[in-house]
Amino acid sequence: MIQFLQIAKDSVNVAKEIETVESVIKSGHADLIIDKLVELSISAGKNILMAVVVYIVGRFLISLIQKVLANMLSRRKVEISIQTFLKSMVNILLNVLLIISVVGALGVSTTSFAALLASAGVAIGMALSGNLQNFAGGLIILFFKPYKVGDWIEAQGTSGSVTAIQIMHTIVTTADNKVVYIPNGAMSSGVITNYSRMETRRVDWTVGVDYGEDIDKVKRIVEGLIAADSRILQTPAPVIALQALDASSVNVTIRVWVPNAEYWNVYFEMNKKIYDEFNKQGIDFPFPQLTIHQA
Repeated sequence: MIQFLQIAKDSVNVAKEIETVESVIKSGHADLIIDKLVELSISAGKNILMAVVVYIVGRFLISLIQKVLANMLSRRKVEISIQTFLKSMVNILLNVLLIISVVGALGVSTTSFAALLASAGVAIGMALSGNLQNFAGGLIILFFKPYKVGDWIEAQGTSGSVTAIQIMHTIVTTADNKVVYIPNGAMSSGVITNYSRMETRRVDWTVGVDYGEDIDKVKRIVEGLIAADSRILQTPAPVIALQALDASSVNVTIRVWVPNAEYWNVYFEMNKKIYDEFNKQGIDFPFPQLTIHQA
C-alpha cells in the first residue's frame, strides 16, 4: 500500500513538471533559455580554448626559460651545486605561475584563487614543516658552502661523492654506486667531513718489524721509496719515526703529504712497495708470539 502511494505521488510530480515546461514553452521563455545556454556554451568554449592556448604557450616558455637559465649559469661558470638548486627552484615557481594563468584563463578570479592558494600554502606549510626546514637547509648549504658538487664527504652515516644539491635533498653516490638522498635540514645542522676541500692530504702508515732489526736501515729503505715517488710532496717534509715498542713488534710510523686526488693510489701502492722491498732487504715482519716457560 505504501509503495502504491509513493508511485502515485511520483506520477503527480512528473505531471506538474511537464505542465511547467509546457507553460514555459507557451509563454515564449524557452527561446530565451536556449539563447542563454548557447551564449554560456560559447563563452565557456572560448575560456577553455584560451586556457589550452595558455597552457601550451606556458609549457613552451618554461622550457625556453630553463634552457636560457642553464646556458647563462654555464657561461658564468656558476658552481654545479648552485646550478642544480636554482634550476629546481625556478622549475617549481614557473609551474605554479602556469597553473594560476590557466585558472585565470578559465574565467576564475585569480585574486580569490591566489587567496585560496595562500591559505592552502599555510596549511601545507604547517603539515610539511620538515620540508621547509630542508629548504632552509639547502639555502644555508649554498651560502656557507660546506661542500659542493663533486666533493667526497662523510655525513649522516653516509660516505660518498656529492652529485647534486636540490631544494630538499643532497644526493650522494657511495663508493659501491648507491644513490643516497640526505635531507638538507640534517646536512645543514649535522657534522660533515669534507675530504675534498683541501688540495693536499696526509697519508699515514704504521709498519711493524721484528725486534733486533736495524731501525736506521728500515728508515733508509723507506726514505728511498719516498724519494722515488714523484707524487709525494717534500713540503711538508715526510716523517719516519719509531712509534712504539709493541708486544711482538717494533712499530715505525710513516707520514707523507700528497695531492688530494692521489691519496688512495699512493696509499695502496706504497703498501706493496714496502712489503716487496722489506722482503728483498731481509727485514722480517713480526707475528704474535707467546713464550711458555715450563716449571
